[in-house]
Amino acid sequence: MTTNAASAATAPLDSIDPSRAEWFADGSILPLMARLRDAAPIHYCRESPYGPYWSVTRHADIMAIELQPNLFSSSHLHGGVSLLNSNAEMQYVTFVQMDPPEHTPRRKAVASAFDPSEMHRLAADLRQRTSDLLDRLPRDRVFDWTHEVAVRLTTDMLAIMFDFPWEDRDKIADWSEWLTSAAAARDHPAERNAKIQEMATYFFGLWQARTANPQASDLLSRMIRSPALGAMDPVEFMGSLVALVVGGTDTTRNTMSGLVIANAQFPDAWEKVIADPGLATNTVSEIIRWQTPATHMRRVATEDVDFGGVHIRKGDAVIMWYVSANRDEAVFVDADRFMPDRPNARRHLAFGHGIHRCVGARLSELQLEVLISEMARRQMRIDIVGPVVHDPNCFLSTIKSVPVRITNG
Repeated sequence: MTTNAASAATAPLDSIDPSRAEWFADGSILPLMARLRDAAPIHYCRESPYGPYWSVTRHADIMAIELQPNLFSSSHLHGGVSLLNSNAEMQYVTFVQMDPPEHTPRRKAVASAFDPSEMHRLAADLRQRTSDLLDRLPRDRVFDWTHEVAVRLTTDMLAIMFDFPWEDRDKIADWSEWLTSAAAARDHPAERNAKIQEMATYFFGLWQARTANPQASDLLSRMIRSPALGAMDPVEFMGSLVALVVGGTDTTRNTMSGLVIANAQFPDAWEKVIADPGLATNTVSEIIRWQTPATHMRRVATEDVDFGGVHIRKGDAVIMWYVSANRDEAVFVDADRFMPDRPNARRHLAFGHGIHRCVGARLSELQLEVLISEMARRQMRIDIVGPVVHDPNCFLSTIKSVPVRITNG
């Protein structure tokens, strides 16, 4: 047991801060969350780098909070939806950081780019690109699955959604890395802000060019034509870009990396998928549950409320730990196992619940289903041959590198 793991397993709960980044890098957070679910499901942290906050760790309690947006606010006026930006100097406002009624029309405008007809339109091209990429992977050497598969597939998909200049599409991956890296935010804030400004300038140029073409159907053009989004100020424009770039690349990318980790840890489970490719759809839900790409979301109480046996005061920060809810044994039997045939895998909360459920969930599921089914069709078996590198980050389950070798398929 590592020092971090021992600390997470034995530290007194009344003084513990569940947001400690190193616990997310080495997996210590999972047994800690199990301790909290059992002994302190609504837990108060008095001191942390982000100020005091409540931790909510049980599946049922998180669902209850998600369904009361008027009582538990997502608004940027209360500090944002993550512990990491609650004390940030710069706030980029998007519909994710809004409550009704402002939230509703803005979400609707973006959601149109992820409706079933649009997913159907994208599916054939996505399958061909995924198939071609898998066939090009080296069979005779070690390579990094994260960068050669997960980053490539998600970056190209978002470039297609935005009709982003193809020759510059790697900029999207670079921007996403800077946006989501906890180390960059902590140690290189000036460089990170410069990258964010670079992204804003580039997209604003695209925005101006698209205003002259009312017939285009890409995501930026849809945003321009939307009454709710077309007149956005620069702060909201930036917020929308940040949400779409991170949501469209980083979260799906990390689940794709988590897939090969799960397959290596539970090879018998992956053999079930190879034997029955029809399991691909359910496997998508299960790997999203098991990986949980966004570990938490933050809410703020808008009034005093008694909840789960504790008294939460107006203005208190409330952290919904999805990484805990998705391992809640009251809902998911043998929750630490990756089980492609798990009957209730779709009950995961990795996409959130209620009005703030991830707007791009369908696209993420589509990309993962295509990848899983194409890997299964090739009977692809993959060994991890070196240390997996995780970002010490309490908000996103960011996997930096997975060195692998293909052994079959």
